[in-house]
Amino acid sequence: MQENKYTEALLQNGIRLIHRKKRGSIAHLVLMVETGTRDELAHQNGLAHFVEHTIFKGTQNRKAYHILSCLDKVGGDLNAFTTKEETCIQASFLKQHYDRALDLFADIAFRSTFPENELSKEKEVVLDEINSYLDSPSDEIYDLFEEMVFKGHPLSRNILGTTELVKGFKRKDILDFIAHNYSTDQMILATVGDISFKEFEKMAMTYFGSQPAHLINKKRERFGGYKPESRTETRNNHLSHCIIGGTAPEYGSQLRMPIVMLNNILGGPAMSSRLGLNIREKYGFAYTIESQYTAYSDIGLINVYMAVDPDSLEKSIGLVHKELEKLRTQRLGTLQLHHAKQQLIGQAALGLENGMTELLSATRSLLMGEPIEYMDDIIKKVEAVSADDILEIANRVFDRERLSQIVFLGEK
Repeated sequence: MQENKYTEALLQNGIRLIHRKKRGSIAHLVLMVETGTRDELAHQNGLAHFVEHTIFKGTQNRKAYHILSCLDKVGGDLNAFTTKEETCIQASFLKQHYDRALDLFADIAFRSTFPENELSKEKEVVLDEINSYLDSPSDEIYDLFEEMVFKGHPLSRNILGTTELVKGFKRKDILDFIAHNYSTDQMILATVGDISFKEFEKMAMTYFGSQPAHLINKKRERFGGYKPESRTETRNNHLSHCIIGGTAPEYGSQLRMPIVMLNNILGGPAMSSRLGLNIREKYGFAYTIESQYTAYSDIGLINVYMAVDPDSLEKSIGLVHKELEKLRTQRLGTLQLHHAKQQLIGQAALGLENGMTELLSATRSLLMGEPIEYMDDIIKKVEAVSADDILEIANRVFDRERLSQIVFLGEK
């Protein structure tokens, strides 16, 4: 086994193990399950996120305080998150605490008791989270955009749910949702750290191997029938917020690397992106302007987001469409393409330097049914992208007739 490659194994109950040995004192551990917001029924909206909150509120062996302090008191970090397609528990800790972390993860994942008194308290926390998000138009507009694009489909649902639904969740709702959605063969236990695979596998067997198999034939409704739409809402904001975009290729698509590069050129994290240079720097219109590509298992989403002074909104929208038109009609030159590739390769390398970021990426790839991408693989895929590929995908995703738009109109 090469140190820079992952080793994989399968427990009898269906839980997959992945491990990569990496020298250093810090270890990272992830338990990811292929259950998220899109697996909820309409009356369950927000339940996957609520489960993620409440698994920390008590188990058969630990009270909430003991769960939260287990890794904290040895300097570790414990966290969790929910997306539309996954739920994840994650931790970073000193490598000598693998036993402690794996014991805790198994306890949280399989022996949480969801005590009623803790549920009522955690509802208040989630309701505050919903209100906090509603106070942030830059967050709210993204969710409303997905609600508009994926209208009528489970992907349209807000991860946090609604105030009314969260208030009504009962312990039985949680247990029923877990029974119908959390399958052992849709779980991956993953780690990066200075430990041999043999040691990790032995500990995983100790804490996870005795868990009975729980297999579910879960089928997700694929998205289809996208119809472009535009919406404008007047808000009591100083800035106007706007998103322009539409559907894009899914995670496993052969076009994923070209669209990742396209997004990077347009408005990715680099300050030299076209939107950054030609709208913020040249005209000073936008406080924030960026583009984003989100890839789900069966569909993707690409969009441009900006926050601008209300007086500059129409001009800014016109300038965004001008940049999109350039990408649809003007093939990248040799030097432009070279710079775009070098930028993306550098960003990928920097991202993989973070052990947890790397681990989450590898784990999600496997849940998506895709192989783990190593840096050499990424470089090959980036280098294989041509100017024609960029032009083709730009015409596909930025066709003006297929773009949706949502605006929160601020006060002038």
